[in-house]
Amino acid sequence: MMRTIIIPLIILVVFAFGAITLMATAPVLEPTAQTPVPVTVRIQEVAPESVNLKVHSQGTVKPSTESQLIPEVSGRVTWMSPKLVAGGYFKQGDVLARVDELDYRNTKDRARATLERAQAEHQHARYEYQRLQSLEERKLTSRSQLENSLRAARVAEAALQDARVAFEQAQQNLERTEIRAPFTGLVRSENVDIGQFISRGAAIATLYASDQVEVRLPIADRQLAFLNLPVTLRGELPSQFQPEVTLSTEYAGQRLVWTGNIVRTEAEIDISSRMVQLVARIPNNPEHAPLSVGLFVEAEIEGLSADNVIVLPRSALRNDDQVLVVDAENRLRFRAIETLRLYQDNVLVSSGLESGERVILSPLQTAVDGMTVNPVIEDA
Repeated sequence: MMRTIIIPLIILVVFAFGAITLMATAPVLEPTAQTPVPVTVRIQEVAPESVNLKVHSQGTVKPSTESQLIPEVSGRVTWMSPKLVAGGYFKQGDVLARVDELDYRNTKDRARATLERAQAEHQHARYEYQRLQSLEERKLTSRSQLENSLRAARVAEAALQDARVAFEQAQQNLERTEIRAPFTGLVRSENVDIGQFISRGAAIATLYASDQVEVRLPIADRQLAFLNLPVTLRGELPSQFQPEVTLSTEYAGQRLVWTGNIVRTEAEIDISSRMVQLVARIPNNPEHAPLSVGLFVEAEIEGLSADNVIVLPRSALRNDDQVLVVDAENRLRFRAIETLRLYQDNVLVSSGLESGERVILSPLQTAVDGMTVNPVIEDA
Protein backbone atom coordinates (compact mmCIF):
# COMPACT_ATOMS: atom_id res chain seq x y z
CA MET A 1 0.00 0.00 0.00
CA MET A 2 2.82 2.42 0.83
CA ARG A 3 4.63 1.57 -2.44
CA THR A 4 1.61 2.54 -4.53
CA ILE A 5 1.52 5.94 -2.89
CA ILE A 6 5.26 6.76 -2.53
CA ILE A 7 6.38 5.86 -6.07
CA PRO A 8 3.90 8.19 -7.86
CA LEU A 9 4.82 11.01 -5.47
CA ILE A 10 8.52 10.56 -6.21
CA ILE A 11 7.80 10.70 -9.96
CA LEU A 12 5.78 13.92 -9.55
CA VAL A 13 8.54 15.51 -7.50
CA VAL A 14 11.16 14.60 -10.12
CA PHE A 15 9.09 16.07 -12.97
CA ALA A 16 8.32 19.23 -10.98
CA PHE A 17 12.01 19.72 -10.21
CA GLY A 18 12.90 19.26 -13.88
CA ALA A 19 10.27 21.79 -14.96
CA ILE A 20 11.49 24.32 -12.43
CA THR A 21 15.08 23.78 -13.59
CA LEU A 22 14.14 24.30 -17.27
CA MET A 23 12.19 27.45 -16.49
CA ALA A 24 15.03 28.84 -14.43
CA THR A 25 17.67 28.21 -17.09
CA ALA A 26 15.54 29.30 -20.18
CA PRO A 27 16.89 32.33 -22.21
CA VAL A 28 15.05 35.63 -21.82
CA LEU A 29 13.80 37.29 -25.10
CA GLU A 30 14.28 41.02 -25.05
CA PRO A 31 12.30 43.13 -27.64
CA THR A 32 14.37 45.16 -30.14
CA ALA A 33 13.15 48.09 -32.31
CA GLN A 34 13.48 47.40 -36.08
CA THR A 35 14.49 50.25 -38.38
CA PRO A 36 11.93 50.52 -41.28
CA VAL A 37 13.36 50.13 -44.80
CA PRO A 38 12.64 53.26 -46.89
CA VAL A 39 10.55 52.72 -50.01
CA THR A 40 12.48 53.37 -53.23
CA VAL A 41 10.63 55.80 -55.50
CA ARG A 42 11.35 57.38 -58.86
CA ILE A 43 11.42 61.17 -58.78
CA GLN A 44 11.70 64.08 -61.21
CA GLU A 45 13.29 67.41 -60.40
CA VAL A 46 10.89 69.93 -61.86
CA ALA A 47 11.77 73.11 -63.71
CA PRO A 48 9.30 75.67 -65.17
CA GLU A 49 9.34 76.06 -68.94
CA SER A 50 7.40 77.67 -71.80
CA VAL A 51 5.00 75.34 -73.56
CA ASN A 52 3.18 75.80 -76.87
CA LEU A 53 -0.30 74.46 -76.31
CA LYS A 54 -1.80 72.31 -79.05
CA VAL A 55 -5.32 71.12 -79.75
CA HIS A 56 -6.01 67.87 -81.58
CA SER A 57 -8.99 66.93 -83.70
CA GLN A 58 -9.89 64.97 -86.81
CA GLY A 59 -12.17 65.34 -89.77
CA THR A 60 -12.91 64.58 -93.42
CA VAL A 61 -11.62 66.62 -96.34
CA LYS A 62 -14.30 68.51 -98.26
CA PRO A 63 -14.08 70.85 -101.27
CA SER A 64 -14.00 74.55 -100.51
CA THR A 65 -16.02 75.28 -103.68
CA GLU A 66 -18.59 72.88 -105.11
CA SER A 67 -21.23 73.67 -107.69
CA GLN A 68 -23.47 72.07 -110.27
CA LEU A 69 -22.83 72.51 -113.97
CA ILE A 70 -26.10 73.94 -115.30
CA PRO A 71 -26.70 74.84 -118.98
CA GLU A 72 -28.19 78.26 -119.65
CA VAL A 73 -29.79 77.15 -122.94
CA SER A 74 -31.83 74.13 -123.96
CA GLY A 75 -30.98 71.75 -126.78
CA ARG A 76 -29.49 68.47 -127.87
CA VAL A 77 -25.94 67.63 -126.75
CA THR A 78 -23.73 67.26 -129.83
CA TRP A 79 -20.29 66.94 -128.17
CA MET A 80 -18.85 66.05 -124.76
CA SER A 81 -15.32 66.58 -123.50
CA PRO A 82 -13.36 63.50 -122.38
CA LYS A 83 -12.83 65.45 -119.15
CA LEU A 84 -16.56 65.38 -118.35
CA VAL A 85 -16.40 62.07 -116.47
CA ALA A 86 -16.34 61.28 -112.76
CA GLY A 87 -12.83 62.15 -111.56
CA GLY A 88 -11.99 64.13 -114.71
CA TYR A 89 -9.67 67.10 -114.25
CA PHE A 90 -10.38 70.38 -116.05
CA LYS A 91 -9.17 73.96 -116.06
CA GLN A 92 -11.17 77.14 -115.87
CA GLY A 93 -12.66 78.02 -119.24
CA ASP A 94 -12.38 74.52 -120.74
CA VAL A 95 -15.34 73.53 -122.95
CA LEU A 96 -17.00 70.53 -121.31
CA ALA A 97 -20.00 70.08 -123.64
CA ARG A 98 -21.70 71.63 -126.67
CA VAL A 99 -25.39 72.04 -127.43
CA ASP A 100 -26.78 72.06 -131.00
CA GLU A 101 -26.27 75.66 -132.08
CA LEU A 102 -28.32 75.76 -135.33
CA ASP A 103 -31.44 77.38 -133.83
CA TYR A 104 -29.39 79.88 -131.85
CA ARG A 105 -27.30 80.81 -134.89
CA ASN A 106 -30.46 81.43 -136.91
CA THR A 107 -31.85 83.54 -134.08
CA LYS A 108 -28.66 85.56 -134.06
CA ASP A 109 -28.82 86.11 -137.84
CA ARG A 110 -32.42 87.32 -137.61
CA ALA A 111 -31.49 89.59 -134.71
CA ARG A 112 -28.63 91.03 -136.78
CA ALA A 113 -31.00 91.76 -139.69
CA THR A 114 -33.48 93.42 -137.34
CA LEU A 115 -30.66 95.49 -135.85
CA GLU A 116 -29.49 96.67 -139.28
CA ARG A 117 -33.06 97.63 -140.25
CA ALA A 118 -33.50 99.51 -136.99
CA GLN A 119 -30.20 101.33 -137.55
CA ALA A 120 -31.34 102.41 -141.03
CA GLU A 121 -34.72 103.59 -139.78
CA HIS A 122 -33.13 105.43 -136.91
CA GLN A 123 -30.65 107.13 -139.23
CA HIS A 124 -33.47 108.17 -141.58
CA ALA A 125 -35.62 109.45 -138.72
CA ARG A 126 -32.76 111.57 -137.37
CA TYR A 127 -32.03 112.98 -140.81
CA GLU A 128 -35.71 113.79 -141.34
CA TYR A 129 -35.93 115.52 -137.96
CA GLN A 130 -32.84 117.61 -138.65
CA ARG A 131 -34.24 118.62 -142.08
CA LEU A 132 -37.59 119.70 -140.67
CA GLN A 133 -35.83 121.50 -137.82
CA SER A 134 -33.90 123.58 -140.41
CA LEU A 135 -37.12 124.31 -142.32
CA GLU A 136 -38.96 125.29 -139.14
CA GLU A 137 -36.27 127.87 -138.35
CA ARG A 138 -36.99 129.47 -141.74
CA LYS A 139 -40.77 129.22 -141.17
CA LEU A 140 -41.11 126.77 -144.09
CA THR A 141 -42.85 124.02 -142.10
CA SER A 142 -45.32 123.79 -139.28
CA ARG A 143 -44.56 123.11 -135.64
CA SER A 144 -46.74 119.99 -135.65
CA GLN A 145 -44.74 118.41 -138.47
CA LEU A 146 -41.52 119.04 -136.53
CA GLU A 147 -42.98 117.42 -133.40
CA ASN A 148 -44.18 114.40 -135.40
CA SER A 149 -40.69 114.04 -136.82
CA LEU A 150 -39.21 114.23 -133.32
CA ARG A 151 -41.60 111.52 -132.11
CA ALA A 152 -40.67 109.31 -135.07
CA ALA A 153 -36.96 109.79 -134.32
CA ARG A 154 -37.46 108.79 -130.68
CA VAL A 155 -39.49 105.72 -131.66
CA ALA A 156 -36.75 104.74 -134.11
CA GLU A 157 -34.11 105.19 -131.40
CA ALA A 158 -36.09 102.97 -128.99
CA ALA A 159 -36.49 100.34 -131.71
CA LEU A 160 -32.75 100.50 -132.33
CA GLN A 161 -32.01 99.94 -128.62
CA ASP A 162 -34.45 97.00 -128.52
CA ALA A 163 -32.87 95.47 -131.63
CA ARG A 164 -29.38 95.94 -130.19
CA VAL A 165 -30.36 94.19 -126.91
CA ALA A 166 -32.04 91.36 -128.84
CA PHE A 167 -28.90 90.90 -130.94
CA GLU A 168 -26.65 90.83 -127.85
CA GLN A 169 -28.97 88.29 -126.22
CA ALA A 170 -28.97 86.10 -129.32
CA GLN A 171 -25.18 86.32 -129.53
CA GLN A 172 -24.85 85.41 -125.85
CA ASN A 173 -27.22 82.45 -126.22
CA LEU A 174 -25.13 81.22 -129.14
CA GLU A 175 -21.99 81.43 -126.99
CA ARG A 176 -23.79 79.57 -124.21
CA THR A 177 -24.16 76.53 -126.45
CA GLU A 178 -20.57 75.86 -125.37
CA ILE A 179 -20.76 74.86 -121.70
CA ARG A 180 -17.49 75.93 -120.04
CA ALA A 181 -15.89 75.11 -116.71
CA PRO A 182 -16.38 77.94 -114.17
CA PHE A 183 -13.15 77.10 -112.30
CA THR A 184 -10.27 74.64 -112.20
CA GLY A 185 -11.15 71.39 -110.51
CA LEU A 186 -12.54 67.87 -110.76
CA VAL A 187 -15.80 66.25 -111.78
CA ARG A 188 -17.60 64.55 -108.91
CA SER A 189 -20.45 63.13 -111.00
CA GLU A 190 -22.15 63.62 -114.39
CA ASN A 191 -25.54 62.59 -115.79
CA VAL A 192 -25.51 63.56 -119.48
CA ASP A 193 -24.51 61.92 -122.75
CA ILE A 194 -24.25 62.77 -126.44
CA GLY A 195 -27.64 63.05 -128.15
CA GLN A 196 -29.48 63.76 -124.92
CA PHE A 197 -31.77 66.78 -124.82
CA ILE A 198 -30.95 69.01 -121.88
CA SER A 199 -33.11 71.78 -120.48
CA ARG A 200 -32.06 75.18 -119.30
CA GLY A 201 -31.54 75.17 -115.52
CA ALA A 202 -31.25 71.37 -115.18
CA ALA A 203 -27.90 70.23 -113.69
CA ILE A 204 -25.84 67.90 -115.87
CA ALA A 205 -22.78 67.46 -113.58
CA THR A 206 -21.34 68.26 -110.15
CA LEU A 207 -17.94 69.95 -110.02
CA TYR A 208 -15.61 71.02 -107.24
CA ALA A 209 -12.50 73.19 -107.15
CA SER A 210 -9.12 71.57 -106.55
CA ASP A 211 -6.96 74.60 -105.74
CA GLN A 212 -7.84 74.37 -102.03
CA VAL A 213 -9.89 72.17 -99.72
CA GLU A 214 -11.48 72.52 -96.30
CA VAL A 215 -11.78 70.30 -93.24
CA ARG A 216 -14.41 70.69 -90.51
CA LEU A 217 -12.74 70.01 -87.15
CA PRO A 218 -14.93 69.48 -84.06
CA ILE A 219 -13.45 71.05 -80.91
CA ALA A 220 -14.84 70.95 -77.37
CA ASP A 221 -15.69 74.45 -76.19
CA ARG A 222 -13.29 74.17 -73.23
CA GLN A 223 -10.45 73.51 -75.69
CA LEU A 224 -11.03 76.91 -77.30
CA ALA A 225 -9.33 78.50 -74.28
CA PHE A 226 -6.01 77.14 -75.60
CA LEU A 227 -6.42 78.77 -79.03
CA ASN A 228 -6.00 82.39 -80.04
CA LEU A 229 -9.56 82.71 -81.33
CA PRO A 230 -11.62 85.77 -80.37
CA VAL A 231 -15.10 84.59 -79.43
CA THR A 232 -16.71 87.85 -80.57
CA LEU A 233 -15.73 87.50 -84.23
CA ARG A 234 -18.10 86.02 -86.79
CA GLY A 235 -17.38 84.71 -90.26
CA GLU A 236 -13.90 84.71 -91.79
CA LEU A 237 -11.10 85.22 -89.25
CA PRO A 238 -8.53 87.97 -89.83
CA SER A 239 -5.14 86.64 -90.87
CA GLN A 240 -3.57 87.45 -87.48
CA PHE A 241 -6.16 85.23 -85.75
CA GLN A 242 -5.80 82.22 -88.07
CA PRO A 243 -3.94 79.46 -86.16
CA GLU A 244 -1.74 77.14 -88.18
CA VAL A 245 -2.98 73.58 -88.51
CA THR A 246 -1.08 70.46 -89.53
CA LEU A 247 -2.99 67.60 -91.13
CA SER A 248 -1.62 64.08 -91.40
CA THR A 249 -2.80 60.66 -92.49
CA GLU A 250 -1.64 57.25 -93.69
CA TYR A 251 -2.36 56.91 -97.40
CA ALA A 252 -1.04 54.34 -99.88
CA GLY A 253 1.42 53.11 -97.27
CA GLN A 254 2.92 56.56 -96.71
CA ARG A 255 2.67 59.16 -93.98
CA LEU A 256 1.50 62.37 -95.64
CA VAL A 257 1.45 65.81 -94.00
CA TRP A 258 -0.14 69.10 -95.09
CA THR A 259 -0.26 72.55 -93.49
CA GLY A 260 -2.96 75.19 -93.57
CA ASN A 261 -4.86 77.60 -91.35
CA ILE A 262 -8.07 77.80 -89.37
CA VAL A 263 -10.06 80.37 -91.37
CA ARG A 264 -13.41 80.50 -89.60
CA THR A 265 -15.68 79.01 -86.95
CA GLU A 266 -19.18 77.87 -87.69
CA ALA A 267 -21.93 79.88 -86.05
CA GLU A 268 -23.74 76.98 -84.41
CA ILE A 269 -22.72 74.52 -81.71
CA ASP A 270 -23.58 70.89 -82.37
CA ILE A 271 -26.56 70.02 -80.17
CA SER A 272 -25.71 66.34 -79.67
CA SER A 273 -21.94 66.57 -79.07
CA ARG A 274 -21.66 70.19 -77.78
CA MET A 275 -18.75 70.67 -80.15
CA VAL A 276 -17.68 73.83 -81.95
CA GLN A 277 -16.81 73.32 -85.61
CA LEU A 278 -13.58 74.95 -86.79
CA VAL A 279 -12.94 75.11 -90.53
CA ALA A 280 -9.38 74.59 -91.77
CA ARG A 281 -8.42 75.64 -95.29
CA ILE A 282 -5.47 73.95 -96.98
CA PRO A 283 -4.09 74.96 -100.40
CA ASN A 284 -3.24 72.12 -102.75
CA ASN A 285 0.38 72.65 -103.69
CA PRO A 286 1.18 71.16 -107.14
CA GLU A 287 4.59 70.11 -105.83
CA HIS A 288 3.04 68.11 -103.00
CA ALA A 289 0.70 65.15 -102.89
CA PRO A 290 -2.86 66.45 -103.40
CA LEU A 291 -5.25 66.41 -100.47
CA SER A 292 -8.06 64.28 -101.86
CA VAL A 293 -11.68 65.01 -101.06
CA GLY A 294 -13.14 62.41 -98.69
CA LEU A 295 -9.80 61.64 -97.03
CA PHE A 296 -9.92 61.21 -93.23
CA VAL A 297 -7.15 63.21 -91.54
CA GLU A 298 -5.87 64.00 -88.07
CA ALA A 299 -5.31 67.65 -87.18
CA GLU A 300 -2.92 69.39 -84.78
CA ILE A 301 -3.76 73.05 -84.21
CA GLU A 302 -1.17 75.50 -82.88
CA GLY A 303 -2.41 77.20 -79.73
CA LEU A 304 -1.24 79.78 -77.23
CA SER A 305 2.15 79.82 -75.52
CA ALA A 306 2.06 79.27 -71.74
CA ASP A 307 4.99 80.42 -69.54
CA ASN A 308 6.19 79.02 -66.19
CA VAL A 309 4.53 75.67 -66.73
CA ILE A 310 5.79 72.41 -65.19
CA VAL A 311 5.29 69.29 -67.29
CA LEU A 312 4.83 66.00 -65.40
CA PRO A 313 3.74 62.51 -66.43
CA ARG A 314 0.15 61.68 -65.61
CA SER A 315 1.40 58.99 -63.23
CA ALA A 316 2.53 61.76 -60.87
CA LEU A 317 -1.01 63.08 -60.39
CA ARG A 318 -2.93 61.97 -57.26
CA ASN A 319 -6.62 62.61 -56.63
CA ASP A 320 -6.76 64.94 -59.65
CA ASP A 321 -5.23 67.91 -57.79
CA GLN A 322 -2.32 66.57 -55.71
CA VAL A 323 1.21 65.30 -56.20
CA LEU A 324 3.73 63.69 -53.85
CA VAL A 325 7.00 65.55 -53.24
CA VAL A 326 10.17 64.57 -51.41
CA ASP A 327 11.49 67.17 -48.97
CA ALA A 328 15.10 67.83 -47.99
CA GLU A 329 14.96 65.04 -45.36
CA ASN A 330 13.74 62.51 -47.93
CA ARG A 331 10.28 62.45 -46.42
CA LEU A 332 7.10 62.18 -48.47
CA ARG A 333 4.78 65.20 -48.49
CA PHE A 334 1.40 65.79 -50.13
CA ARG A 335 1.20 68.94 -52.27
CA ALA A 336 -1.87 70.58 -53.78
CA ILE A 337 -1.42 71.92 -57.32
CA GLU A 338 -3.39 73.79 -59.97
CA THR A 339 -3.65 71.91 -63.25
CA LEU A 340 -3.57 73.93 -66.44
CA ARG A 341 -4.30 71.04 -68.76
CA LEU A 342 -4.17 67.27 -69.14
CA TYR A 343 -2.47 66.72 -72.49
CA GLN A 344 -1.95 63.22 -73.86
CA ASP A 345 0.28 61.40 -71.28
CA ASN A 346 1.31 64.59 -69.44
CA VAL A 347 -0.17 66.99 -66.96
CA LEU A 348 0.66 70.70 -67.21
CA VAL A 349 0.94 72.33 -63.78
CA SER A 350 0.45 76.08 -63.57
CA SER A 351 1.08 76.59 -59.81
CA GLY A 352 1.83 74.72 -56.58
CA LEU A 353 5.41 73.62 -57.34
CA GLU A 354 8.73 75.43 -57.26
CA SER A 355 11.77 74.94 -59.43
CA GLY A 356 14.05 72.17 -58.14
CA GLU A 357 11.42 70.34 -56.09
CA ARG A 358 11.35 66.56 -56.38
CA VAL A 359 8.09 65.00 -57.43
CA ILE A 360 7.41 61.28 -57.02
CA LEU A 361 6.50 59.45 -60.22
CA SER A 362 6.23 55.90 -58.85
CA PRO A 363 2.77 54.52 -58.02
CA LEU A 364 2.38 53.93 -54.27
CA GLN A 365 -0.39 51.81 -52.85
CA THR A 366 0.03 53.36 -49.40
CA ALA A 367 1.34 56.87 -49.04
CA VAL A 368 1.63 58.39 -45.56
CA ASP A 369 2.61 62.00 -45.07
CA GLY A 370 6.06 62.11 -43.48
CA MET A 371 7.16 58.58 -44.38
CA THR A 372 10.80 58.15 -45.35
CA VAL A 373 11.55 57.25 -48.97
CA ASN A 374 14.64 56.49 -51.04
CA PRO A 375 14.44 58.84 -54.05
CA VAL A 376 15.95 57.80 -57.39
CA ILE A 377 16.08 60.37 -60.19
CA GLU A 378 14.04 59.25 -63.21
CA ASP A 379 16.75 60.08 -65.77
CA ALA A 380 19.20 57.84 -63.93
